[in-house]
Amino acid sequence: MTDFFEFEADFVNSLRCIPMQVRCKLDTCGIKLKLSDWNQMTTAERQALVELPCTTETEIQSYRDYIQQSIIQRTGIPATKLPIEPHPAWLDSATVPASLQEKAQEIGVTLTQQNWVALTPLQRFALIKLSHPGHENKNFKSAIAEFHLL
Repeated sequence: MTDFFEFEADFVNSLRCIPMQVRCKLDTCGIKLKLSDWNQMTTAERQALVELPCTTETEIQSYRDYIQQSIIQRTGIPATKLPIEPHPAWLDSATVPASLQEKAQEIGVTLTQQNWVALTPLQRFALIKLSHPGHENKNFKSAIAEFHLL
């Protein structure tokens, strides 16, 4: 999975910010990676986090170990562990999260079940992340447009 979204175009070449596909893998493996830690990693380490698989239990553990080793090597402190959601909302194509629906309605968009099913799990993940309160939401509307939901 090395797909980047158009709304990430301003930083994907340099990987100065954490792309959504890596954020999804971080949630999958239960690691909170601060942007300051990400920026201390080498370009090769960041690229590895983009390219490494994180789907099976073995891959998830390997991904977690790789991040922890990289962060400890750079900062001397392990990355914070987070609880892993056993049934993440982005993998549930049957239910549009209410909080996402509310955020979409703020910009005049109604997400239908048909819209939600048609999205990839990574697209659903991105919309959920971009809709969280307290998250910088500047890319939410761009993502909605990119995913043809306007």
